[in-house]
Amino acid sequence: MRYPRWLLALALWPALAAAAVQEPAAVAAPAVTLYELDTVHSRLEFEVRTRVGQRLRGQFPRYEGLVDLLPDGRHRVRLRISTASAEIPGKPRYTGWMRGEAFFDTLRYPWMEFVSDPFPPDALARGGRLHGRLTLRGATRGEVLEVQPAPCARPGLDCAVQVEGDIVRSDYGMGDWQLVLSERVRFTMQVRLREAGPR
Repeated sequence: MRYPRWLLALALWPALAAAAVQEPAAVAAPAVTLYELDTVHSRLEFEVRTRVGQRLRGQFPRYEGLVDLLPDGRHRVRLRISTASAEIPGKPRYTGWMRGEAFFDTLRYPWMEFVSDPFPPDALARGGRLHGRLTLRGATRGEVLEVQPAPCARPGLDCAVQVEGDIVRSDYGMGDWQLVLSERVRFTMQVRLREAGPR
């Protein structure tokens, strides 16, 4: 027995409608900011060595950072550092060179940023490697920071978190002065935190 097409369509309509309706995509819970960097009591520095063994030590007076709580319970660090404010104390000529095109190139890239991979809440107390992505001079690369074990129960709040790490200059377009400067730039940080205010 042959049925009219309109009758078949009417019979199949509930199934077709159900197939067309899709479940809405799950909305991921947002990260919650737990802590901010205490910029009064933290210290961020860098060091470059010359080929004759001289150490050029500089500092970053301006920076900002957050520690986020992710939905799965892990933490994440976000750190922004002003390369435009980088300075080598007492050496204005070197400071100008560090901010210039051959090094940080601060007119085009006034900030660098590090975003860590998620890590367990006790990682800052235990110490170890902190993996993440560094963006500097328009290039983004995976880097590793070494976190020293903390001597207190609440690292960052009751004592400073000691962090250091090296990058290769040429990875970020800072390949000039190879005959004068070492390829590596060392970053050292003494980080203090404060509880984040409402956002």
